[in-house]
Amino acid sequence: MSSTSNTHTSAPHAVETLRSWLGEADRVLVGAGAGLSAAAGYDYGDADRFRELLPALHRLGLRSRYLLGAPLPADMMWGYWAVHIDDIRHGPGPNDLYQRLRALVGDRDHWVMTSNVDALFARNGFAADRVFTPQGDYGRLQCTVPCTRETWPSKPYFDRILGVYDRESGRVTDPAALPECPRCGAAVFPNVRVGPEFVDDPYLPAGQRLSQWLGPAPADSSLLVLEMGAGFNTPGVIRLPMENLVRRTPRARLVRVNPDHPDVPSDLGDRALSLPCGAGPVLDALVP
Repeated sequence: MSSTSNTHTSAPHAVETLRSWLGEADRVLVGAGAGLSAAAGYDYGDADRFRELLPALHRLGLRSRYLLGAPLPADMMWGYWAVHIDDIRHGPGPNDLYQRLRALVGDRDHWVMTSNVDALFARNGFAADRVFTPQGDYGRLQCTVPCTRETWPSKPYFDRILGVYDRESGRVTDPAALPECPRCGAAVFPNVRVGPEFVDDPYLPAGQRLSQWLGPAPADSSLLVLEMGAGFNTPGVIRLPMENLVRRTPRARLVRVNPDHPDVPSDLGDRALSLPCGAGPVLDALVP
């Protein structure tokens, strides 16, 4: 395993280096983790926002949206999923941070690979067919068996649940609104990676197109990997693949933007840049 460097360039100099590297790049790959959406206002650990959205669960002693495995009855669990996913995935408004990131990338040839399942890239100006989400998408549901590789749009299900959701009790008041697999009647779940039953079929074509885009490039082509908010919750999804991509790609550079885990591999030398801050300050400096 490569050692890491914890010596960080001063913030103003690092931002100017990033600006220069962007100017020199023919292609940009944005690699994003949960920290980017947290910086955009969707912090799963935000206890105040949790209390605002889900007061009944807050009264039970729960404090964050990390509720996978919590011993809640089905009517309360589906109430949670409906409120949570409606807020983070189906909200209609634009997000300033993601839109500024899109402006930063500009007209450069680019792709996105993200562990986030909130579709904030596609909802804020990035081409949906150039966003690879290997962990899934809250916008879809799947059978938990699964009896089929088919998945279904989640919004109609959650709209139905929210129509009979009682905010004060945190319960879905009509059992008929609780979703089940239309094929076999088994339980369904958001189409996100939590175990071996995950149906990844909807995301494989984008992964294949990204692999082709990252394939042999002209010798004079330069790639900038701009990684934001990818820590160690699931390092094998974004953080480590971004490092390995730069190692094996001539004329590739890595910029790691992360306030908590900004270290970059020492073996990348001057092809890696660490910015020990959140995405917001970086975009404030680079995008008017």
